[in-house]
Amino acid sequence: MTPSMEIRRAVLLFSVATVLATLPHMAGSQSMTYAGASSTGASSGAVVSTTAGQLDLTYVRPTQRTKVRNYVFDAYGPYPIASAAITAGINQETNSPPEWNQGVEGYSKRFGSELGIAAVGTTVRYGLSEAFKEDALYYRCDCRGVFPRMGYAMVSTLTARRGDDGHRVFSLPALLAPYAGSMTAVYGWYPNRFGPKDAFRVGNYNLLIYMGGNISLEFIYSGSHSLLSRMHLNNAHGSPIKGPNK
Repeated sequence: MTPSMEIRRAVLLFSVATVLATLPHMAGSQSMTYAGASSTGASSGAVVSTTAGQLDLTYVRPTQRTKVRNYVFDAYGPYPIASAAITAGINQETNSPPEWNQGVEGYSKRFGSELGIAAVGTTVRYGLSEAFKEDALYYRCDCRGVFPRMGYAMVSTLTARRGDDGHRVFSLPALLAPYAGSMTAVYGWYPNRFGPKDAFRVGNYNLLIYMGGNISLEFIYSGSHSLLSRMHLNNAHGSPIKGPNK
């Protein structure tokens, strides 16, 4: 794949994620009020945006059931499937890798590869987060405006909550997970000519896709009739606290 094709692919991936994320906002989802908001403040259940080292007095650690439910949703739910379909289509258009050829068979290999990479990366992220006693779930920002919320979602790509107080820290599992998936693909089912440099390159794309997923979770509608609600994964990706756009 030439450098120009790599740049075009990266820009297209991020653009698709950003457009999908901001469409609900443009439709007016941000004008919705807090669910259950009241003058008591704490009873509203709103997530308090935190930086590293700051405490969130409203934070409640998710149960093991919530973690498992979100792991399944992240690894095998509609979002990783849609992401795999889009990425496979981009790879099909650029004929990457060329050994897989074109047609239905070629697309099937690329789609299966992307879905496998996502599943491995998600498994590593949730598994290591459990070992590091981190909370891998995404929590929506209580800030207002497209750019502050987008910035929060982007920073959240490499951070997690830790401890009973929910303070935010840099997350090693979040950093390693995208590259674990690409390394597995390179040494598991990619053509033999691929090596560590290719794994690192694909891992960078995976990190970009994960960032786009966080942006989508920050902006996408999650009301009572949304897909997240129907999948019992409402309140900002299954986190036990209500977000500002519930």
